[in-house]
Amino acid sequence: MNNETVYLWDLSVGEKAKVQNIETSDFIKRRMLDMGLIKGTYIEVLQKSPAGDPVAYFIRGAVIALRDEDTKKILVEKV
Repeated sequence: MNNETVYLWDLSVGEKAKVQNIETSDFIKRRMLDMGLIKGTYIEVLQKSPAGDPVAYFIRGAVIALRDEDTKKILVEKV
């Protein structure tokens, strides 16, 4: 296990990580929690859009696209 802590934005396609914390406003944080992004959730980076933003992630059995500005606030641990 790598145990390196980074922001979700720092991961490359194919990398996997585990959510550690969401460092953002109440509204965005609530939205992230509603999507299942809680501490301990595993995430895999699937694909970047042609423009690079948004990026598709595999989260709890679903593919979810997140904007760069949001992923820069999600702290994860590489696995």
